[in-house]
Amino acid sequence: MKIGVVTHYYPRIGVAIVNLTGAIHLKDRIRFQGATEFSQSVTSIQIEHEQIDSASAGTTVGIKVTKAVAPHDEVILQRI
Repeated sequence: MKIGVVTHYYPRIGVAIVNLTGAIHLKDRIRFQGATEFSQSVTSIQIEHEQIDSASAGTTVGIKVTKAVAPHDEVILQRI
């Protein structure tokens, strides 16, 4: 299920800025697809530099990523 879209990537700190269209929680398994294709577990979510455990649709968050992502990459919640 699509839960967001990458709007920006900060390569020096390895953080993707994502506009959420669905909810996300720490430890969720997500997949980035578009220009970039990989999966990872969510280990860090932040809003305005504040660490949070979850976020809902309509929120813009920073997510720590293990690989580079690109603007317009979709974020997909993977069911395990």
